[in-house]
Amino acid sequence: MKFGVLGGTFDPPHAGHLAFAKAAIGRLELDEVLLLPAYRNPIKTARSASAKDRLEMVRRMAEGEPKLSVSDIEITRGGASYMVETLMELQMVRPGDYWLLLGADALRSFEAWKNPRKILKLCRLGVAIRPPFSEADAMRGLSEEIREKVDLVPMKPIDISSTELRARLEKGSGLVRLFLSAPVIQYIKQSHLYGA
Repeated sequence: MKFGVLGGTFDPPHAGHLAFAKAAIGRLELDEVLLLPAYRNPIKTARSASAKDRLEMVRRMAEGEPKLSVSDIEITRGGASYMVETLMELQMVRPGDYWLLLGADALRSFEAWKNPRKILKLCRLGVAIRPPFSEADAMRGLSEEIREKVDLVPMKPIDISSTELRARLEKGSGLVRLFLSAPVIQYIKQSHLYGA
């Protein structure tokens, strides 16, 4: 089995996450993409929805997507969510070929992650290439060790971020329907998240 792992804060999960998962399935011929909300991202500190709420929103976003599944492995473990620990656990419980799915921006900081060399032994890297980043931009400055483990996933840009969506929701802007699925919007409203 070929698995993609798409981790993140998902605060909230949006169309960009979904588009990347689907592009990776097509390009890398993955059997499944595991969506892994972090309990606490050791790099990002700004967050406004609880782990429980973010997990539920990811579940709702993945509804009806046959090749997407959601894992609470990092939330159940608690503490800072380190991908190296997650990949070791996944390889034990679900052996297979793994691709860690990253944006080109995250690839730039990959060497600063906890134990990047161990991560490269556990999986390949599926890297989203979308404007303004080019393939050359994504690969610039990477060591040969990392370069040979990268598989590029070209995709159309989706010009939105979770930060921008939170700001729109706090302002009461209706300009979120293009980027958030109806079940996610419903959950945000029911749970009074982001000031909605």
